Amino acid sequence: MEKSLAELERVQTNLLHRISKLEYSLLPLSPSPNDTVFPLVDDTDTVTRLSSILRHNAVDDFSFKRVPPGYYDWPLEARRDALSAASVDHLCKSIVLVNTQAPSTVVDCSDRNNSKYYVYTARFNAEAVKNFLYSLNKGSIAKKKFNLRLAPEEISAELTGYGHNAVTCIGMKTDIPVILDEAIIKLTPDFFWLGGGEVDLKLGIRTSQLIKFVNPFIVNCSGS
Repeated sequence: MEKSLAELERVQTNLLHRISKLEYSLLPLSPSPNDTVFPLVDDTDTVTRLSSILRHNAVDDFSFKRVPPGYYDWPLEARRDALSAASVDHLCKSIVLVNTQAPSTVVDCSDRNNSKYYVYTARFNAEAVKNFLYSLNKGSIAKKKFNLRLAPEEISAELTGYGHNAVTCIGMKTDIPVILDEAIIKLTPDFFWLGGGEVDLKLGIRTSQLIKFVNPFIVNCSGS
């Protein structure tokens, strides 16, 4: 009986392995992120609007790509290959953070040093971001007044104009200060991928050009 179960387990494992290999082989092939041939996606309103914003701000090394349904269920290696990214570290995510302990007078994004909201791009570490903002204000604001948490989805959508898994720091409804992890600027090559304004749309962009345009705070605040 034990031998039969072991044999069945072996067959099932081999079958699952073969299915995984088959699924992996069917992932869409995409050109290199350095390939500037357009369009790589259908020319939707989002692509047209963001492309116009980028070009108007001297950003010309960028690319949009569609990802298929189920993309967010794939392992990072499969996502990397689908986008032709240089590594899994070149896959980034933008999230909206809210300072839940901000004074009652801080209600918007008018002061980038002490904003109610921030857009954060990279892996999040709340303590590191809090320490950075405390230092940025040279200790004039008590550290307990900084408590960065993921903003509720409806607040994020209201501020950015983008839904879940679609947030990008380009073309937001609100001029929210951007925090960029310094690990991103150390990536080679300096071309990374982030959300593109729609759930299945990704934006690849030259890091140096993004920095000149967005003028983010660059901070060592990833959780490694």
